[in-house]
Amino acid sequence: MGIRQYNPTTPGRRGGSVSDFAELTRLEGVVEKIVERTNGKPYAIVKLETGYETKIRVRPDMKVGDKVRVRKGPEKSLVKPYKKKGGRNNQGIITARFRGGGHKRMYRIIDFKRRKDDVWADVVAIEYDPNRSARIALLKYEDGELAYILAPEGLKAGDRVISGEEVEPRIGHCMPLRKVPLGMTIHNIEMQPGHGGQICRSAGCSATLTAREGKWAQITLPSGEVRRVSSECRATIGMIGNPEHINVMLGKAGRKRHMGRKPHNRGTSMNPVNHPMGGGEGRTAGGRHPCSPTGVLSKGGKTRKKRKPSNAAIIRRRRPGPHTGAR
Repeated sequence: MGIRQYNPTTPGRRGGSVSDFAELTRLEGVVEKIVERTNGKPYAIVKLETGYETKIRVRPDMKVGDKVRVRKGPEKSLVKPYKKKGGRNNQGIITARFRGGGHKRMYRIIDFKRRKDDVWADVVAIEYDPNRSARIALLKYEDGELAYILAPEGLKAGDRVISGEEVEPRIGHCMPLRKVPLGMTIHNIEMQPGHGGQICRSAGCSATLTAREGKWAQITLPSGEVRRVSSECRATIGMIGNPEHINVMLGKAGRKRHMGRKPHNRGTSMNPVNHPMGGGEGRTAGGRHPCSPTGVLSKGGKTRKKRKPSNAAIIRRRRPGPHTGAR
């Protein structure tokens, strides 16, 4: 994967960049029809090699009968509607601020558990997922079943993967932590056996299996935290793909709105009835340490429960952030 920069034709283009999506699988197709529209932007209907039809924008000098390569769309049997909540709970009260709008999405059903043991699967395609920063891989098992998994770095269409107890520790293979060699890079790690992967699922993330003792395995997370999990928990070998995601610059506020994020409003610009830091004559510093509308400290304040049961699983805490003055 790489980052694509555009010529500065507009202020948003000047500062923005996008992924080049080079790792995504593309299918061969033939242009069957070019449809003119009243807005002056025609589109082409393409018949793909899989038998499906899709629409694409007309490229320069495109004509009927041309062969084109089109990015593969999602598998219809593995998607479901994704209803937006706008940051509201079941009572209609805003519990997550600055959420709303955004492009319509379909949710891709991901297999985080990988419990289909000792059955080889072919990687049919690497696809885009609008609901996460990582890419996803479409698998087709030997018995014909289809499934999506998180695509690790280096996995490509045509590869074969498997999960189980006695499998080779290769990229994309899933196995219990008691079978993974020490020092191996892993992702999609379970916190409880059978619950499915919950740790290291974002683009470029990975953890390292550093030790094993009895029924426990010790892993070092990307934050620097060292955590203890059961050796029966499963993990997938390798690092999550699309590591360049962190370098993509949005360039303009509109791209953030397309992602479903609204402008962030500072507490000091509000009235006292709306925020603890609001009010005052003219521009003020807020009169207290920075906090949320409910008074939770936002810079260095401890928010973890003192008697949380999983505290015993943390061997070494992650390094604190730069804002440690507020207590």
